[in-house]
Amino acid sequence: MKQKLVIIGNGMVPGRMLEHLFEVAPDAYDVTIFNAEPRVNYDRIMLSPVLSGCKTFDDIVIHGDGWYVEHGVMLYKGHRIAAIDRAAKTVTSEHGETVPYDKLVIATGSNPFIIPVPGHDLPGVLSYRDLDDVEAMLLAAQSREKAVVIGGGLLGLEAAAGLKERGMDVTVLHLMPTLMERQLDPSAGHLLRHELESRSIDIVTEAHSARILGDAKVTGVELKDGTVIDASLIVMAVGIQPNIALAQDAGLEVDRGIVCSPTMATSDPDIFAVGECVEVDGRVYGLVAPLYEMARVLAGHLSGDPSQRFNHAETPTRLKVTGIDLYSAGDFAEGDDREEIVLRDAAAGIYKRLILKDNRIIGVVLYGETADGSWFYDLMKKGTDISEMRDTLIFGPAYQGGAPLDPTAAVAALPLDAEICGCNGVCKGTIVEAITSKRLTSLDEVRAHTKASASCGTCTGLVEGLMAATLGDAFNPNAVKPICACTDLSHNDVRRLIRAKELKSIPALMQALEWKSSGGCAKCRPALNYYLVCDWPDEYADDYQSRFINERVHANIQKDGTYSVVPRMWGGQTTADELRAIADCVDKFGIPTVKVTGGQRIDMLGIRKEDLPAVWADLGRAGFVSGHAYAKGLRTVKTCVGTDWCRFGTQDSTGFGVRIEKFMWGSWTPAKVKMAVSGCPRNCSEATCKDVGVICVDSGYEIHFAGAAGLDIKGTEVLGHVKTEDEALEHIVALVQMYREQGHYLERIYKWARRIGYDEVRRQIMDDASARKAYFARFVFSQKFAQVDPWSERVSGKDKHEFKPMATIDTLQAAE
Repeated sequence: MKQKLVIIGNGMVPGRMLEHLFEVAPDAYDVTIFNAEPRVNYDRIMLSPVLSGCKTFDDIVIHGDGWYVEHGVMLYKGHRIAAIDRAAKTVTSEHGETVPYDKLVIATGSNPFIIPVPGHDLPGVLSYRDLDDVEAMLLAAQSREKAVVIGGGLLGLEAAAGLKERGMDVTVLHLMPTLMERQLDPSAGHLLRHELESRSIDIVTEAHSARILGDAKVTGVELKDGTVIDASLIVMAVGIQPNIALAQDAGLEVDRGIVCSPTMATSDPDIFAVGECVEVDGRVYGLVAPLYEMARVLAGHLSGDPSQRFNHAETPTRLKVTGIDLYSAGDFAEGDDREEIVLRDAAAGIYKRLILKDNRIIGVVLYGETADGSWFYDLMKKGTDISEMRDTLIFGPAYQGGAPLDPTAAVAALPLDAEICGCNGVCKGTIVEAITSKRLTSLDEVRAHTKASASCGTCTGLVEGLMAATLGDAFNPNAVKPICACTDLSHNDVRRLIRAKELKSIPALMQALEWKSSGGCAKCRPALNYYLVCDWPDEYADDYQSRFINERVHANIQKDGTYSVVPRMWGGQTTADELRAIADCVDKFGIPTVKVTGGQRIDMLGIRKEDLPAVWADLGRAGFVSGHAYAKGLRTVKTCVGTDWCRFGTQDSTGFGVRIEKFMWGSWTPAKVKMAVSGCPRNCSEATCKDVGVICVDSGYEIHFAGAAGLDIKGTEVLGHVKTEDEALEHIVALVQMYREQGHYLERIYKWARRIGYDEVRRQIMDDASARKAYFARFVFSQKFAQVDPWSERVSGKDKHEFKPMATIDTLQAAE
């Protein structure tokens, strides 16, 4: 008969414990989980990419609902446990659900520490621990106002970077002189501070918060020296405390955390604990690697292996902020009995420091170049005597043995127990065994079977190097990556075959290209629909059901199920009549929020779906068309005032921006396209971070492309210089058409250009006049069918079923 295993908490650690348990003893327990959060298990490590916009919640789900069903797990969502009755061996939730257990696992995690300064309980003061905190921050970030993050540690800096990505002005307050002082020495902390400040994040160190200002809500924070910093959002990221309340109420032994033996057993032999709530040998843990080790140990004991023990090990730290490479591990404090080896490359922004004691590494700090972190960490963990390699040690494994090794050989030289993926605690031997026994040949397969590189992704290069060393010529990192599981064909293959075979419908394509599913999936159908629209604009009928919800209803869905509407304002210009029409529409439909966007448009938020056609009708009568703020297409052309008003303007930037937008609106592209035209090199419209930008100069127009200002921050590449506005328009249109024809669906211009080569783009657009004119002509032809206002069509009744509210049944009556 199966024993009853009850787990309190559904975070990453109990989830990993169950994975191990189901591998070795799938039928040993009936498992019940109580989760205080109203959702499934997700990867908290990846909350920072969700905050910054890199990922969505669906991207970071570890175990979806189907996983629990497959393994027979009863999951109570939104059920916080109120009491543990050790005598009766039951747990009871706040909803009154009582469940018996034979074995109980407590995984209640930790609580964020909130500084008890006056005002700490005001609305607008948030912690940063779970998805609810991230959603609250995302809501606050819509204001694009000022945020203060208190705490310059790992979480605080990730929160600051994410809020900055979301458009807020961010200030970080840190009590100590050095950012991340527990993980970094002052030199690395200086480099990190410099990098964050270059991203327009203000840093204030040695900052003592005195009180949080505001009456009904947060307005700022005052420091002990009297400095006041305005803010509408305060995020406290100053540390965590093990959540021991439930265990304490149950009479279990607690100290800083729930006191556990190295077998993860509490003072009650039938109750175990794992995760941030645990204390073992006087230590508590917050990084994921030791927590996953707890999960492995506990799974072993629950499956009948008493030999498993949890042993303390130093854990490396990595910062998950795009473009910042940072790695630290061990003890890097100074001392008379210690030596150090330091490498600095000021031009490259690289700093490496190894701390030695008795010819053994006891600490590692790497900034700017972290690929050798795992090797240094392995030497430190094993206490390896480095005497014979001391002269070349700082240069990493590639330089040991006299001549530099290529990267693949350096990875191959690592021992099998060397840790490759710190987030998931995966060593080299585990990956090699999976590759060879399961015949894995792609990075995605390795991620699926081992979880290496599946979290923050910083070890991806190591994993690929290990695959190359293991598979040899059989590993091709540039091998064809299928669009999805429905086909073995890549995006390039499908685009080529659509034209070669003259495929002009999704059913015809799936039949001819031997699709593995009957109707495709959410990954391939939108891509196929776009490719067909692009290649056969005069013959293919856009497939309504192959678009995502925003494109189906021509508005952006919000978190509460309402929608936002952004009318097109050519080049960012508007008139008093247009503004009155927007104001009348806001009043008429009770639209709760109106804001100005970064693209010089007006966004109306909180519109009910059934009101959309009526809102569009009123806007249409004022002359507005859709701003396509939801579309994989041209969204905005941002402009400055140019020669109309500016003393420094060299060309009519506003007029040219309007001309571009009126010429190109309505066209579908692989991903969203944003443009800008600046009237002089002062670049007031920020043209040098757009997909396509124009800088006007006295001698004509300098065309830029492939910029980014979202998750990735990248300046544009210069396409070239032309003399006249007509020439500039032709080059810009040809560039976008080239991207339309060659880009993969959802691939931004900067990624497409990097993939095919910037010089190739310049060759075809700047140097090959016949190719440029052909691209231009094909775009002009496609616009005959694309420049139809979707709002006007829906006002006239197209897709009217989409906007009808569901029927409401007030009273249910018996059939008989």
